[in-house]
Amino acid sequence: MLIPRQTVPELVVETVAGDTFDLAADNPEFATLVVFYRGLHCPICATYLKELERLTPEFEQRGVKTVALSSDSEDRARQMAEKVGAKALRFGYGLTLSKAKDWGLYISTSRGTTSIGIDEPTLFSEPGIFLVRPDNTLYFSSIQTMPFSRPHFQEMVGALDFVQKNDYPARGEYTGAV
Repeated sequence: MLIPRQTVPELVVETVAGDTFDLAADNPEFATLVVFYRGLHCPICATYLKELERLTPEFEQRGVKTVALSSDSEDRARQMAEKVGAKALRFGYGLTLSKAKDWGLYISTSRGTTSIGIDEPTLFSEPGIFLVRPDNTLYFSSIQTMPFSRPHFQEMVGALDFVQKNDYPARGEYTGAV
């Protein structure tokens, strides 16, 4: 389990823009919002990422860079970026499942073809959202076992206003006995 205020695992993947996303070198003003999504086969992910694309400029105004990552191939990631209409949101691909597990993501097995007619990969990670500070420490995370009931990006934008105004610390950092 990742712990707030502790260093997150290394995260380096290729992007559909043709460059490399390296979390340690991302250098945001406040944080990087790393959004792990299930893959092209997930219609809920597409809707969710459309909202993130729409709000990416608002995150940027608050010093937060955004990136969406999956274990999909370059072709499938590119198709998702096109489906989302990505202009501001970066899309990475080729996340290894071992790296997904390092981040605490749940792994699911294929159930075949989805409701939108796209085959699920044999294995893929379930969603997770991580807000990572420039020093590569975890500020916030939300990890799902299902594709639905995810945090709303609009609420996160509002929360960032509060967090930054009040210098609110990362919470959940206690690891001692209870």
